[in-house]
Amino acid sequence: MLIEKGLTGFQVDVLIATMKIPKGQTRSYREIAIMAGHPKAYRAVGTTMKKNPFAPIIPCHRVIKSNGKVGNYSSGGPKKKMEMLMKEKAMAKP
Repeated sequence: MLIEKGLTGFQVDVLIATMKIPKGQTRSYREIAIMAGHPKAYRAVGTTMKKNPFAPIIPCHRVIKSNGKVGNYSSGGPKKKMEMLMKEKAMAKP
């Protein structure tokens, strides 16, 4: 399914790692890079999240910055991302 969308091996690794984030939890871009086996590629993880063709099924909204800020969300911007995280009780209202 993922390869059929024209994704690279790296992108598939990242999306598979992202699928493992339980509802109500978040991971940083750096943590996803490590989970995907590419520990120094955390910026590329962000690029992959931006191109996620399966959002929100593959929950890229659960990937946040290491400093705790939500960052952007390709399917509605940071406001939508925060709303989704609050609904899942992964983040408190700011």
